[in-house]
Amino acid sequence: MLRLMLVGATGAVGRAVLAQALSDRRVAEVVALTRRPLPAAERLLNVVVDFDSLPEQAPWWTVDAVICTLGTTQRAAGSNEKFAAVDRDLPLRIASRARAAGATRFALNSSLGADAGSGNFYLRTKGEAEDAIRELGYPGYTIVRPSLIDAERAESRPGERLALTFVRPLSSLIPRRWRAVTPEAIARALLNAALALSPGSRVIESEELHQPSVRG
Repeated sequence: MLRLMLVGATGAVGRAVLAQALSDRRVAEVVALTRRPLPAAERLLNVVVDFDSLPEQAPWWTVDAVICTLGTTQRAAGSNEKFAAVDRDLPLRIASRARAAGATRFALNSSLGADAGSGNFYLRTKGEAEDAIRELGYPGYTIVRPSLIDAERAESRPGERLALTFVRPLSSLIPRRWRAVTPEAIARALLNAALALSPGSRVIESEELHQPSVRG
């Protein structure tokens, strides 16, 4: 049984990871870092933090594995700089502190097309996050790159909602790589990677998330 840190537990994918992790016998405890309190649950340690001033050391950094589902949009962030702070700088800071405390596995929810060399700022930032965390030397490091996420969001994402309106009815006609993916499928891939008996480094592309073994 492993002690698992979850960052991003209030988002669509993060909520799915939390639900699955709390019902998984491989998980001894979930340490969820959030800005606001979560409902209490058995085997859940909810640490309410200020992500802008995370402590260098704290007992709750001591975990076996980390799953990061942090993410925003450029529109919601308000600027490219603020977007990069959430989607690149904060995951790297968390990964660095957990690694220093002994974590050996890290699973990152990224994006289809992420590439540090991309001319697209969003995809370049996602790729930079992937590469920077890879440099920390986690023995087990998995990147999941989903396409459009088919989820009901608490926050407004009009572009995503519009895309889903067109994509959902045509799902069977769209190549798997570009089909919308459920938060549950992404969560399952992240959790299985973080808890794998033989951790290694791999990238899970969006088309793999539609396989029956991942969809469950």
